[in-house]
Amino acid sequence: MSGDGGACPPTEAVIVGADLAAGHDGAAELVLRIRYANGVVGSVLLDADAGYALMRNCDIDSLDGLAGQSWRKILEGV
Repeated sequence: MSGDGGACPPTEAVIVGADLAAGHDGAAELVLRIRYANGVVGSVLLDADAGYALMRNCDIDSLDGLAGQSWRKILEGV
């Protein structure tokens, strides 16, 4: 049992969580947790500008709204 209520695995990578972290230069970075179609979860770091662009692309105003969004939203407007 996976504990996911029997949900079907995603057919593409989706964002499953996000946190803020301090970058090496002290500037904020967005740490995304992405679940790939094979079930593996990995992390991706975005600088502040890319993080704000991602939030605009997803039409959200808090990090909680990133969960469930397609990873492809990162690429919009690049």
